[in-house]
Amino acid sequence: MSLVELQTKIERQTAVLGVIGLGYVGLPVACAFSANGFQVIGVDIKVDRVALINSGDCPIDGEEPGLAELLKQAVDTKRFYATTDYTALSQADVVLIDVETPVNEKHEPEYHALRSVCASLGPVLKTDALVIIESTIAPGTMDRLVRPALEESSRGKANIDFYLGVCPERVMPGKLLANLRAMSRVCGGYSVETSAVMMALYRQIVAADLDAADCVTAELVKTGENAYRDVNIAFANELALICQVTGGDFLRVRELVNKSPGRNVLFAGAGVGGHCIPKDPWLLAFGGGNQIPIRLIPAARAVNDAMPLHIADMTRNALIRRGCTLKSSRVAVMGYAYLENSDDIRNSPSAVLVARLQEWGVTVVIHDPYVAEFKMSWPSCWHNSDALVIMVAHQEYKTLELARLRKEMRTPILVDGRRVLDAVKARMEGFDYIGIGRGEAGEERVVDSR
Repeated sequence: MSLVELQTKIERQTAVLGVIGLGYVGLPVACAFSANGFQVIGVDIKVDRVALINSGDCPIDGEEPGLAELLKQAVDTKRFYATTDYTALSQADVVLIDVETPVNEKHEPEYHALRSVCASLGPVLKTDALVIIESTIAPGTMDRLVRPALEESSRGKANIDFYLGVCPERVMPGKLLANLRAMSRVCGGYSVETSAVMMALYRQIVAADLDAADCVTAELVKTGENAYRDVNIAFANELALICQVTGGDFLRVRELVNKSPGRNVLFAGAGVGGHCIPKDPWLLAFGGGNQIPIRLIPAARAVNDAMPLHIADMTRNALIRRGCTLKSSRVAVMGYAYLENSDDIRNSPSAVLVARLQEWGVTVVIHDPYVAEFKMSWPSCWHNSDALVIMVAHQEYKTLELARLRKEMRTPILVDGRRVLDAVKARMEGFDYIGIGRGEAGEERVVDSR
């Protein structure tokens, strides 16, 4: 089957699609294509996830508008099913790969899942099938890893026996389906013709721009855009830290800076989490190898990684000012997901905060309405606590009853790592309110906790 014939099958929605990895990216992609009339086969190594999907139950918690309904429709119409068996993909005309691509402690990519997928897919890959990597990968990974691995496992040649491209995803929890449709995509193919077929495919579910490119350009664009955001978040965070020690208010400073043309200071916060931003800048840096000195990306990562530790210092200092002994203190941490209204705990800043507080001997209680492990009742979370720390801007936390909190907490300390509460109202209720980026007459000065 030629690329022209494959494009015709795609446009007629008779092409069979395979999706490997049914997580935050792969599942909505599979459901979206299924809703547009395609037969979709999903593959995942997690047996329990496969069982949930095949029963029509969405394995992703949190606020994901439309996803549960779309999944049920896809399963009920029998246009989508999941399996752990790669042999089911032998009938797929197009295979999308959506697996995690983390970095290790040395900030180098770990492609265990990607290598495993290539090894398992190759032997069952249909002749003339199109394989598209949607995972975010370091520039050059298609040439260095994916193409050689698939050629070895399939015993075929790219652009002869199968076709290959990369089209990095651009979704985030809470907006998976919306982002999938509304965000532009870069279709990087190993040939101009492959890119054209990829654009025909994604036009079925994407309403935004589709741009043809080569593989390296597509890799660079995705890692570059997330590194750009990380650097900008780091600037906002560092500006907030300066506001604290100088007595300024970051939110007011940000508002006035952004009135100047061309300025767009982002929000500061308690840390940067998730699967993408903490590691994609390192993937971009890795693509440069040792040929150029990388300075800005590591500096931004250091600033953002330190933010939950700064929240820990803020909490410690507030407790000590109130005369609390750290080893007898009880702290309620509100939010464990990395993102508001989501259950995604990958690279959770709260995990870093909790670990530091526990190192100091603090008793920590965690609440998160979207993470199963931490769905406790509200009163049991903050009852008799000496400090309440807001780490995630979940909708529920924006309407906390401050008067009730004041009555039930042992020590009235509020540490707002996301600036979701009104400082004036909190102080009127008798709280010591400490907000990220809000300096008050030196109250954020570091004190000795020994």
